[in-house]
Amino acid sequence: MIDINLLRTNPELVKWSQRKRGEDDSIVDKVLEYDKLWRETIRKINDLRKERNKKSAEVAKLKKEGKLEDLERIRKEMKELNSKIEELEKKEKEYKELRDRLLMSIPNIVHETVPDGLSEEDNVPIRFWGHFKVWEGYLDVFKEQLKGHNVDYEIISWKPKSHVDLLEELDIGDTKRAAKVAGSRFYYLKNELALLDLAIAIFAIEELVKKGYTPVIPPYMLRREAMEGVTDLSAFEEMLYKIEDEDLYLIATAEHSIGAMFMDEILEEKDLPLKFVGFSPCFRKEAGAHGRDTKGIFRVHQFHKVEQFIFSHPEDSWSLHEEITRNAEDLLQKLGIPYRVVNICAGELGAVAAKKYDIEAWMPA
Repeated sequence: MIDINLLRTNPELVKWSQRKRGEDDSIVDKVLEYDKLWRETIRKINDLRKERNKKSAEVAKLKKEGKLEDLERIRKEMKELNSKIEELEKKEKEYKELRDRLLMSIPNIVHETVPDGLSEEDNVPIRFWGHFKVWEGYLDVFKEQLKGHNVDYEIISWKPKSHVDLLEELDIGDTKRAAKVAGSRFYYLKNELALLDLAIAIFAIEELVKKGYTPVIPPYMLRREAMEGVTDLSAFEEMLYKIEDEDLYLIATAEHSIGAMFMDEILEEKDLPLKFVGFSPCFRKEAGAHGRDTKGIFRVHQFHKVEQFIFSHPEDSWSLHEEITRNAEDLLQKLGIPYRVVNICAGELGAVAAKKYDIEAWMPA
């Protein structure tokens, strides 16, 4: 959740960020309106409590002096004060809930280097790496994706096979039997592919441990309170699996569990940064993904992922963001996989992101 003090001191920055994302900036004024009502109500409550305390002191004095007639009057006034305080406390709670509900829906402040734009067509490739083998039938699309960059590529005349076909031909995966027992977009990994999945994960973890990252296998489920602290649950909830009749959600990424690790704790600045590499299965409903990369083992409901996560001082976060990007690139380079790094435009950023790079591996099929 955005710090309310940021809206109080620099509402124009938040409005600028909202407009850059293509979002309504009037929400900032609505939050500040409820915040003003909340603060005014708090002030009124405090004033009435002070008055009540004075009356309470008068009661003690009148009791001592035996002035029963005045005592009854003061008690009546205190009863009226208590009634007013109780009514204002209800309003205070209501204003705070309305303010915080709106505040929760305001996404992170966009970094100034994030490209303008509202769709994936506005994402900006910033660098390419590797030797790209491009099927001649895909050449025009490939050149469009370069967006003016010069890259090392060769044209091949034979059409590469899809991974969907290779799963069956090499007997390394089975989506049909998985669909039979679990439904669509699940899979069995078999033989060499099962070993490769584990080997790549271990390779990535070991490489990051060498760079000072602490390996973590986190909880695969989180309570709602913890999940709300690490993601915009109002927007992301449809992607999550919830355990029936339990206050638990299956994680969609190890980032969720690691991000919640120090919930309700204060981290000392001297101990930062804290660097973690997490490994977990990830569970996603992938609602709304019908017809898009749904064959084979793309856009599935369950997969393994290695996740980098750093707790840092805000001033260091941008350089560390570049660090984790370099780490991911190093892994792809050691594996010899061509890729491009894309700076995601403001309209495509998730609510919790201030800036985001996508590293897109080249898939010739």
